[in-house]
Amino acid sequence: MNNTDYKLDAGEILSLSRSLRKIEQNILKPSQEEGITKIWFQGEEPDFDVFFEFYYDELSWFQFTWRGKSLSWDRKQPGLQTGTTNELCVNDASFYAATKTIETDNQADDNFINLVKSIIQTKTEEPMFAKALALFG
Repeated sequence: MNNTDYKLDAGEILSLSRSLRKIEQNILKPSQEEGITKIWFQGEEPDFDVFFEFYYDELSWFQFTWRGKSLSWDRKQPGLQTGTTNELCVNDASFYAATKTIETDNQADDNFINLVKSIIQTKTEEPMFAKALALFG
């Protein structure tokens, strides 16, 4: 279990939240399946990304990555999953964002889940973030 204690104050959480910028839709590869919409937000930090996938208006997939950690949810699998990304590894392949891989934790990192929730809570004026917040119960 990798339960790091993420000690960020309210100002740091708000700063991370405010740094998230929506990436233009034309950059994303369109889905071949009708009704699928993908939305990507990128933060100021190079490894801070939030992805949403909707099937029409229903959230079907969500992923949050930050500083080498990942939280994801898929409607096909129950519960939130945490993991570790390869973004903090220093090798040639890890410098290209499309090569990001995630190794799932054996047990969910509750501290990371709580940190993600606190960041998401600051953006609920945007409908996709409000839908993601509902995943946290």
